[in-house]
Amino acid sequence: MSTEDKKQRAAREALKWLNDARVIGVGTGSTVNHFIAALKDMRGRLDGAVSSSTASTQRLKAMGIPVLDLNAAGELPVYVDGADEANRHLQLIKGGGGALTREKIVAAVSKRFVCIVDDSKLVQVLGGFPLPVEVIPMARSHVARELVKLGGRPDWRQGFVTDNGNIILDVHGLSIMDPPRLESEINQITGVVCVGIFAHRPADVLLVGESNGVRTLSG
Repeated sequence: MSTEDKKQRAAREALKWLNDARVIGVGTGSTVNHFIAALKDMRGRLDGAVSSSTASTQRLKAMGIPVLDLNAAGELPVYVDGADEANRHLQLIKGGGGALTREKIVAAVSKRFVCIVDDSKLVQVLGGFPLPVEVIPMARSHVARELVKLGGRPDWRQGFVTDNGNIILDVHGLSIMDPPRLESEINQITGVVCVGIFAHRPADVLLVGESNGVRTLSG
């Protein structure tokens, strides 16, 4: 079975976790694109969605699903998003698509965070995927030096600007044994907007698409 088929399996399984929600949070990425496509058959019962990125906003609107402002929507019953890596504690690395800050905001205001991945994303230790860090542009060099002190090799994602107008440093070479601690340490660096470790607010449910079905992990 192809990776895309596994992603689609996880995405369709996430529909079962929406229950009677009228407004949902929707993340960003290739697996989430399958989820947005799957929403087509149930868009009539949704009042709208809060989107974490411009790209997902465009896809939702094309599907005929109203996109709502988070400040007006308030607390969300459920948020569905993907991840670049996930461990069995439901801690994540996110931000490969550059939307980590908005994703973390939507996760923070959601009662239930449902993360959808294919089985290649499930790892024992986070850090194999380069850790994205969103940074204020003028602080790029300072933040990079501080990340080196933490044992990482930061690489500026050149030519990319986040929806917030900032830049991304992708940090290679980390073996993240204590995700909450490293999340806090990086967030304390002046100039950092957000780090792509989701450990203080991990997923509540992890749906892992596999060749023989979907595995469900929950906290």
